[in-house]
Amino acid sequence: MRSPKKKFAAAIALSSVALLAMTACGSDSSSESSADGASFPLNQGKLTVCSDIPYEPFEFVKDGKNVGFDMDVAAEIAKDAKLDLNVIDASFDSIESGLFSTQCDIAISSISITDARKAKMDFSTPYMDDDLVLIAKNGSGITDLASATDKKVGVQQATTGEKYGKEKGLKNIVGYEDAGLQTQALLAGQVDAVLGNQSVLGYAVKDKADYKAVANFKTGEQLGVAVPKDKADTLKLVNGTLKRLTDAGTMKELTVKWFGEK
Repeated sequence: MRSPKKKFAAAIALSSVALLAMTACGSDSSSESSADGASFPLNQGKLTVCSDIPYEPFEFVKDGKNVGFDMDVAAEIAKDAKLDLNVIDASFDSIESGLFSTQCDIAISSISITDARKAKMDFSTPYMDDDLVLIAKNGSGITDLASATDKKVGVQQATTGEKYGKEKGLKNIVGYEDAGLQTQALLAGQVDAVLGNQSVLGYAVKDKADYKAVANFKTGEQLGVAVPKDKADTLKLVNGTLKRLTDAGTMKELTVKWFGEK
């Protein structure tokens, strides 16, 4: 995906959540977490989250509000931390590079867990599996990557889809800043196909009878919440929330809500 899921761990996390909540409520933004050695939260009374919007159905704006699967998860993390949710629309490049840590406590934006990214940030336990898909218009003649080699294939920049397409020899890749523009290019006939994560692209064309998934690629991608390096308490907070949501069946409910039954 954007180079982007999750299982979890909790009893210890619950105590961490309580500790973080006390710290957030009883200190100003310059206070330090003894474990993290840095302020949490960055903005007093708020859990500040970086996310690259739009990226339906993970994060997008509807009726003036940030909504989506990731936004629901972020709201649950903020609730456990006893903080208000504050979302910053950040470019995916800034998230992938780790620069998000200068302005956000965490980043959640359908981020695939990769070794390269682990060098710049820490990740929660995975919260979703998300392989890649190639989608084309009916009658395009594209049935797989081989038949798309010389075609215009739209990808989102700085994602695993872009990396995979280059590795597989696609010669005419067209990069877009976000998934919305990528999908619009396909529907407008500006590209012959799009390559990216199943969750986002499948959602984008699920009601479009003229388009279909022509090939799926098992890449083993998993999505995680990104946490700045050396923020152990923050990571425990996030993992605790993910475990709670999974154990209670809430994660499954959110998946059905935003992606439908699979």
